[in-house]
Amino acid sequence: MTFQTQMLAYVVLALLTALVVSFLMTPVVKSFAYKVGAIDVPKDDRRMHKKPIPRLGGLAIFFGFMVSILLFVEITPEMRSILLGSVIIVVLGVVDDICALPAMLKFVVQIAAALIPALNGVVIQAFSNPNIFSDNLYWVLGWLSIPFTVLWIVAITNAVNLIDGLDGLADGVSAISATTVLVIALMGSELQVAIVMAALVGACVGFMPYNLNPAKMFMGDTGATFLGYILATMSIQGLFKFYAVISFAVPFLILGLPIFDTAFAFIRRIAHGQSPMHADRGHIHHRLIDMGLSQKQAVATLYVISAILGLSAVVLTTGGEQKAMLLFAALCIVGVVAARVVFPKEVREELQEELEELKEHGHHEEEKKDGEQKKDEEP
Repeated sequence: MTFQTQMLAYVVLALLTALVVSFLMTPVVKSFAYKVGAIDVPKDDRRMHKKPIPRLGGLAIFFGFMVSILLFVEITPEMRSILLGSVIIVVLGVVDDICALPAMLKFVVQIAAALIPALNGVVIQAFSNPNIFSDNLYWVLGWLSIPFTVLWIVAITNAVNLIDGLDGLADGVSAISATTVLVIALMGSELQVAIVMAALVGACVGFMPYNLNPAKMFMGDTGATFLGYILATMSIQGLFKFYAVISFAVPFLILGLPIFDTAFAFIRRIAHGQSPMHADRGHIHHRLIDMGLSQKQAVATLYVISAILGLSAVVLTTGGEQKAMLLFAALCIVGVVAARVVFPKEVREELQEELEELKEHGHHEEEKKDGEQKKDEEP
């Protein structure tokens, strides 16, 4: 058996194992969520669901991932530090899903969890210079490598958490991002990174049937922060680590959707004189809903955007910057055209139905008023 065939077999087995464990564990975790009171009750307009739904679904994703990792991945010191940090993130998420914790406390614990791999070799030492006119091909971070790494891990951990606002959104986007890293790792024959990403994809897909609209269970902060943490740390192992081959833009393309949404949210809040951590209803998924899209349409739109960014990242690693830019531009044009062709028609139909309902309601009100007026005029 050749190395490529063996690697592919391990990847498939890791993916399927995580998928099955995650799928089977979700009902168990759901019962546990009801027992401990980890229920998401809709109490403001930011939440799209109308009835209480159990959280903690991230535990099922975590269990599926960990079982697959322990079976198929060689536990190196770097991998051990990543897993230890992820356990801290999951414990923090479980406690937060049961009883809400202060934002500052969560931030401090996330920094501590990020420091564990950063101090054990999982660091961004350098990356390719985004300035194409510079004579320096790479930026070597030196003593800044650890703080830069911690910043990256904490930022991506929270970025994925912030996009977890619609049924299946964070789960699907994370699966697409992990698949992109998986493909790049396979092309670079990076067995460990490929298996870890396959386990993450499988864990996400296994939870998906319970999380798609209408969701039967949410992953909660437990799942969203765990997914962000693993994507952040493994992007360092699989992308930033090989900076001589991989461009600076690749990790930012793969995680482009949560990065853009988080950056835009921070800028918007600061511009309005609010705290960057102040919750609001201005995220990308909220804006798509306000435009008239249904939850399924909004999630599908963001899936497509994430897939376009991921495909562009894959092309960038194999075909160079020019091909990646051309592909990105072409896919964006196709996406815009498709959106104009498909969504407006459906939106118009929905608006038309709403208008007809309003007219019918107004007609009934008018008849009611006429009846009352006649009744008053009778002797």
